[in-house]
Amino acid sequence: MSARVLGLSARTLDALMPMHVWIGPTGQILHAGRTLKRLPGGARFEGRALFDVLAFRRPRKVRSLDQLLCLNAAEIRVTLNDVPDLSLKGVVIALPAGTGAFLNLSFGISVQEAVRRFKLDIGDFAASDLAVEMLYLIEANAAVMAESRSLNRKLQNAKRDAEHRALTDTLTGLNNRRAMDAVLESLVAAPGPDGFGVMHVDLDHFKAVNDTLGHAAGDAVLLNVAKVLRTETRAGDVVCRVGGDEFVLFLRDCNDEVLLSQVAERIIARLEEPVDFEGKEARISASIGITMSSLYDHPAVDKMLSDVDEATYASKHGGRAQHTFVTPAKANSHTTLGHKSGTGASAF
Repeated sequence: MSARVLGLSARTLDALMPMHVWIGPTGQILHAGRTLKRLPGGARFEGRALFDVLAFRRPRKVRSLDQLLCLNAAEIRVTLNDVPDLSLKGVVIALPAGTGAFLNLSFGISVQEAVRRFKLDIGDFAASDLAVEMLYLIEANAAVMAESRSLNRKLQNAKRDAEHRALTDTLTGLNNRRAMDAVLESLVAAPGPDGFGVMHVDLDHFKAVNDTLGHAAGDAVLLNVAKVLRTETRAGDVVCRVGGDEFVLFLRDCNDEVLLSQVAERIIARLEEPVDFEGKEARISASIGITMSSLYDHPAVDKMLSDVDEATYASKHGGRAQHTFVTPAKANSHTTLGHKSGTGASAF
C-alpha cells in the first residue's frame, strides 16, 4: 500500500501542534507555532536559521540540518537562545525528499513555570495536550488554596473576635475581670524596673441614679465613666470594669505617689461633673484605693487586689469622693491596719 501524503494548513498545524517548528531544506524556519511566537524572540523565528534560535541540549552534537535529520522520530531536548533557562522537549520528524524537518516541542515539566512567566492560558495548548489537564489541576488547586486561605483568615478573625469578646465588657468596651486577672498576673511576674500602680475605682451614688432615673441612665453614666478613665490614663495603661460600678486601673511604669494622687484627683473631679440624660442630671462621684508594686517585698496578685479593695472602702468610710493609699506596712503585713483620714487623700 503506497504512502499517503496529507496536506495541512499553517492554521491547522497551529491548532494541532501550537509549539511546532517547520524547517525548510536550507535549515531556515518556515513557520513556528502560535505558542512559540508568544515566547521571547518567538515573533522573529520565521526566516531565521534553526541553530540561531534553538540550542540542542540532548543530543549535544546536533550542529547541522543533516545531523538533525538523522534523529528522525527521536526525542530531543532544546532551549531557546532567548530563554536559555527554559528547557523544552520534543520529537524530530524528517520530511520526505530532502524538504526539511519538523519539530514538535512541549514545555514538559516546565509547563507551570512557562504559564506563569509568559502569561499563557489554555488556548495556547492543543486540546489533547496533557498540559491542559495540568492547567485545570493547577487552577483548581489555586482556587482550593485561595478558598482555604480565605477560610483560615475567617477562622483566625473569628477566634480573635471571640477572644476579644471574652476579655471585654459588653457595655463599656473596657477590659473585663478576666482580662484584669491576666494583666495583673503578667505585671506581677514582670513588674519592670519602674514597677506599676493599681487603682480601684468604686462609684459613689450610682445605685441612686439607677433607682431614680432608671437603668438606661445608669448605662449612660457607665459609658461616661469609661470615657473619663480612658482619657485620664495613658495608651499603655489598662482600664478594666470588674463589677457593676467598680473599675480597676493598671498604670505601667509608675511608682510615683504624687503622680498617682494627681490622676486620682482628676478622675474624681471629672466624674463629679453631672451627666445629662434626657434633660435630667445624673450625678455620681468616686472612691478610689491605690497601691503600688514597689510597696511589696514580694508582690502577689491576691494580696494587691485585697489591699487596694480595702483602701477603696477606706475612702468610702472616710467620706467618699477621695482616694486612699495602701501603706508599706499594710502591703507587707497580714494584719488589718486602721484607717487614717486626710483631706482628699488618706493612707491606711
